[in-house]
Order: sequence, then structure tokens, then C-alpha cells
Amino acid sequence: MRIDLVRVFRLARASVEKMPDPLARAIFAAVADVAWATGASGVPQLEANLARVRPGLDRRRLRRLSRAAMRAYLRYYCEMFQLPGLTAEQVAARVRLIGDGAVRAALADGGSAVAALGHCGNWDLAGAFATRDLAPVLTVAEVLEPEAIFRDFLDFRTGLGMTIIPLEKGGGVFRRLLGRTRSHNHLVPLLADRDLTSTGVEVDLLDHRARVAAGPAALAIAAGVPLFPVMIRHERLSGPRRRAAGSPWGIVIHFMPPVYDGGRDGDVATVTQRWVDALGAEIRRNPADWHMLQKVFLADLDPDRLRPAAASSVGSGPPEAGAGRPAPVVPEEG
Repeated sequence: MRIDLVRVFRLARASVEKMPDPLARAIFAAVADVAWATGASGVPQLEANLARVRPGLDRRRLRRLSRAAMRAYLRYYCEMFQLPGLTAEQVAARVRLIGDGAVRAALADGGSAVAALGHCGNWDLAGAFATRDLAPVLTVAEVLEPEAIFRDFLDFRTGLGMTIIPLEKGGGVFRRLLGRTRSHNHLVPLLADRDLTSTGVEVDLLDHRARVAAGPAALAIAAGVPLFPVMIRHERLSGPRRRAAGSPWGIVIHFMPPVYDGGRDGDVATVTQRWVDALGAEIRRNPADWHMLQKVFLADLDPDRLRPAAASSVGSGPPEAGAGRPAPVVPEEG
């Protein structure tokens, strides 16, 4: 039997928004546990990635960590579907910022800043909060199949106040991002811990070679704006904040010191490695919040996929800015 993913997505979105929070979270936790227990698509790769994050774990502890990671991953989806029904006060109560002084200074007086993110925590909640509290959010989104789901995601995020540029081949994504970053007041968060193009940068991630997107460093250097590594993680809420949030869970958005200050000197490979180092350290501290169910390390990637990047130079032209998409409910294997 073929599953109608568009119908499932729209049904989930419509029902979860109206569902009591405890019930919604219980359902998504159960789905996570079933996927984890059955080794559903993406779970083996998740465990392989987590084994590199925490190489000292035995099999039992690795399985425990992967279960927590799957629950965090499905928690993201649950909270994403709830977002349109939240009040501004609930959104604010669910978010706590760390280290935001420097990014606020960069955004003052109409400036822009780029943020390099990983697939961690709840980036949609972070975007909804940031566009109200920091600056209008501008980002990109991978075009998903079927197209109807992508259009729903696009409408969903624009409805939260974000400006989204589809990541399409030949669509001039980098030029469009660059023009708006230079001419408008924007925070530009880019999910970049997995390369979606043939122009990725090879880096050391958690003591292993990996491929990540060139976009954050290339955009910051071209626009002459600072680049901040950002870690987003979940945290349990209690007391008045939990009551205000209407949820037992919130997120922490940790802005780390800029790895590029917007000056004239900047090298894409060097700046990319800097944000990867900063983000990797936070992922090692909070591995269950890294929703990486796809292949990112070179040892796991298909050699045929690596050849185009090896043949192209990072500095040969403006790469398309990678990332900004939610991973599909059934993650792809490639």
C-alpha cells in the first residue's frame, strides 16, 4: 500500500495544532520509540553518527543515546506543527538565549549577520522567535519531493514571518541571498552541517573528515558581515516558565563568538572549519539534540558523490548556500 505523504503531513499539521500538548507529545514519543526499536530508515545512520560523537560508548549506552535522539527528533516535528497555534508569549517563554550580545550589536542600525546552524534542537521555533526578537529571518529551504509538501513547508515558515528562498539548481540562490543580506536588516541562519550540493567544504568534524555546506562562510565573506556558529538544544522547563510556555520543553539558542568579523580578509575553507569546530564541540556536549539521520562523514558517503566537489574549487565561484530544510519524515539514505 502506498502512503500519501502529502495527506499524512497535512493531517498531522491540522490535528496536532488543536491537540492538547501532553497528548501530542505522547503520540510523537511513541512514534519515535517504534521507529527506534524497529530500526526504521535513518536510525542505523543516526547511531553510526552518534558513535563518532561519543566513541567511548558501549552498545547499550549507544542505543540509549540513539533513543533519546529519536525522541528529540520527533519532538521537533511535534513542536513544529504546534507553532502556528502558539501565542507570542508562549513562543517567548519557550526560548532562552545565550551569548546574544554580539549578534544584537551586529544587527543594530540595520546591519545583517549570518548564523551557521546544525540540524539541532528546533530551528523553526528558533526562527519564529528570532524574527520577532532579533531581526527579520532570511534563509533557504531545500525543495522537497513531493512538491506539495515543500509548498506546505514554505507557507508554514513564511506564515511565521520568515523569508524563504528555495534552494533550486540554477535559481541564483547565492546571489539572491547576497543581495538581501547586503541591502536589508536580516539574520540569515543556514543549516549547514550537511552538504546538499557539489560545492561542499571538506572539514574535520568531531575528529572525522566530513562534508558541510560552504554557504555560511561564503555568504558572510561576500557580504562583509559577521558569522556566528549557533547551537540549538532542548531543555526541560519548570515553574512559571513552564506554565507560560504551555509546555514541559523549551529550547536554548546559544550564539557562540563570531568566527568571522565581516572584515576584508576571509577564506571560505578556514572560516568554515572554525564554525564547524565551535558547533562540533557543542554537539559533543549535547549529542541527543543532533538530528543527523543522514550521511555526513566521508567514510559513509558514496565516492561518486564526492568526485564533483573534489574537482571543483571552493573559491572558483559563489556556491549555492547550503541547507535550511527540515529532514524528511522518512530520511533519505543518500
